[in-house]
Amino acid sequence: YYLIDVMFRSLPLLLLLLLAPLPAQAKLDLSTWNKLLNAAVNKGQVDYAQWRDNRDFDALISQIAATDTGSMNRQKKLAFYINTYNILADRGILDGRSPDGVVGRYLYFKRDTYTVAGSQISLHQLEHEWLRPLQEPRIHFAIVCASQSCPILQNEAYTADRLDEQLDAAARVFINDPTRNRFDPDANRAELSSIFKWFKEDFEQAAGSVQAYLAPLVANKEVAQRLASGDLTVRYLSYDWNLNGTL
Repeated sequence: YYLIDVMFRSLPLLLLLLLAPLPAQAKLDLSTWNKLLNAAVNKGQVDYAQWRDNRDFDALISQIAATDTGSMNRQKKLAFYINTYNILADRGILDGRSPDGVVGRYLYFKRDTYTVAGSQISLHQLEHEWLRPLQEPRIHFAIVCASQSCPILQNEAYTADRLDEQLDAAARVFINDPTRNRFDPDANRAELSSIFKWFKEDFEQAAGSVQAYLAPLVANKEVAQRLASGDLTVRYLSYDWNLNGTL
């Protein structure tokens, strides 16, 4: 009788626990990230001072740490990781780091770590161990390491439902930007961003060669044809690691 009495006394509490709503999973607030981007980014140049001691920006860092990616599909993971990379790259700048210089790059990309979805990882790990295995070479036009030769930081967050459209636009903007890639069919030459050298494997896996990958994305039809034929001589431009904005 004692056990039965205890069970009945505990029944209301058990029912309360069973019927209570499950706690909402943490997720990245893209509306806040959009607001911050619109306020601080102008044509890819970033006013980092706006994000220093900014509660909204700090909240994004906390959300990145607590987000559960376990149930995310590939598109959602890509969008989350791209946004996360860009936010944490900016966090590194605000923390006094810089990718300018060999030592600076080591500290910025490899030594400093952040909590992402419950794991402690560096920017290097996020890119090479989490993003690249998803086999989407267009990430290289979307993730921004706060440098002048990087792709420009877009004014909007990446979203799973518009990801293909956004990545395609980012690729075309980057590839056709003469400050990052230059094509001279008369001189039989293509001067490409070092990104195409560093991640050559990703582009070859997608299209067979870097030139074949570039061909459908280049605006100039003659250049596109020459790239498709693979008959342009490629050399790679020096990378400008200077900050893509002001502190």
